[in-house]
Amino acid sequence: MAQLWGGRFTKETDKLVYNFNASISFDQKFYKQDIQGSIAHVCMLGKQGILTKEEMQDIVRTLDEICKDVESGKLKITDEYEDIHSFVEANLIDRLGDTGKKLHTGRSRNDQVALDMRLYTRLEVLYTDELVRDLLQELLKIMEENTETIMPGFTHLQKAQPVTLAHHVGAYFEMFKRDRSRLHDIYNRMNYCPLGAGALAGTTYPLDREYTASLLGFEGPTLNSMDSVSDRDYVIEFLSALSTIMMHLSRFCEEIIIWNSNEYQFVEIDDAYSTGSSIMPQKKNPDIAELVRGKTGRVYGALMSILTTMKGIPLAYNKDMQEDKELTFDAIDTVKGCLALFTGMISTMKFNKEVMSKSARHGFTNATDAADYLVNHGVPFRDAHGIVGRIVLYCIDKGIAIDDMSLDELKAISPVFEEDIYDAISMDTCVNKRLTIGAPSKEAMMQVIAIEKEYLAHDWLENIEILQETK
Repeated sequence: MAQLWGGRFTKETDKLVYNFNASISFDQKFYKQDIQGSIAHVCMLGKQGILTKEEMQDIVRTLDEICKDVESGKLKITDEYEDIHSFVEANLIDRLGDTGKKLHTGRSRNDQVALDMRLYTRLEVLYTDELVRDLLQELLKIMEENTETIMPGFTHLQKAQPVTLAHHVGAYFEMFKRDRSRLHDIYNRMNYCPLGAGALAGTTYPLDREYTASLLGFEGPTLNSMDSVSDRDYVIEFLSALSTIMMHLSRFCEEIIIWNSNEYQFVEIDDAYSTGSSIMPQKKNPDIAELVRGKTGRVYGALMSILTTMKGIPLAYNKDMQEDKELTFDAIDTVKGCLALFTGMISTMKFNKEVMSKSARHGFTNATDAADYLVNHGVPFRDAHGIVGRIVLYCIDKGIAIDDMSLDELKAISPVFEEDIYDAISMDTCVNKRLTIGAPSKEAMMQVIAIEKEYLAHDWLENIEILQETK
């Protein structure tokens, strides 16, 4: 059992205790980040004269070799090692001897793991941002193609007023745009380097923390060594942002599940994103949408886990903080998978436009506009509200829409109605006379679509450059 701390102990750790304490089974995900951080640390040690130029070059070269050997499968990461840090250092020493033992000069596992987790999380923020951006591109495409696709808008799952599919999907565009903004905020707030904080109180070696931070693409070093090794706020913030993304995906999935039902038939999900029943041959189930909805709770659980873990931890580092990894890794993988599958599902989904339009027309979604018509002809709003309520009851009894009523039938309820009522309550009029920015008319939507196109055209370029460099 390879350990970095055996000198203080007179007997070997119990095997069960060792396994309980070890993290190699999950922190091996960090091998690239651990080697990347070690190379930056060694380059700084060489710059400061703490290592000779030759020692620095030998260690950097050998660390690169270890990374390549892991990636090629030539070198296996096994549970012989307690954690990824001991794996890298032990293999370095095996290959370089005493020179390899100088790697850890001026460094603790506490600031080392804090760096690894931060590097890993920072990269995953970028990957997630890229997936959300892909989703936004697909949503924008749907919006552009459906500025005239009328459908019912809902409150309380009751048909309320007519909108367009572009307008409805645009609501989700705004949600996911806010999600990207949160990811950008997290990236900027977390982008400071903890390496050099030591165990908790810094080090007596003349480290250049600004140089190390710059090598690793950070804005600068963290400013308190105790906070540096005990901070996991960025993990909590990222899991919170991931939970919000999943909440938005889940809301959209819930609507797609409803729209896909026999009662609605607003959409048809592609066969590639559906499954059948083992007993009922007619079934086509929206399993991907249901699984995304279900996996939302899994991501919420990760957030609650780390919040609960961190709530009672005194300064500085405590072993409890090892629990920040497994559920975070799982949540990240879950969200990335859900984003990719959801984007694929909606990109292949067919919208039944005629069914949507008919649903709006027969759902009395133009009732508010009928009341507005009366108000514009001198009827007090409260009276107009009552008149249209009686019209709706009449239509329900007859099984017709308001538009289907004859002018004589309308006049029998209120003599104020004239022939122009039909134009006033047509679905097109109800939608397209709402011209304020953010409303569903085609004119307003085209303004919004132009804004969203501009938003996607001027992307978060500096972070995408970092993402490309690390791929």
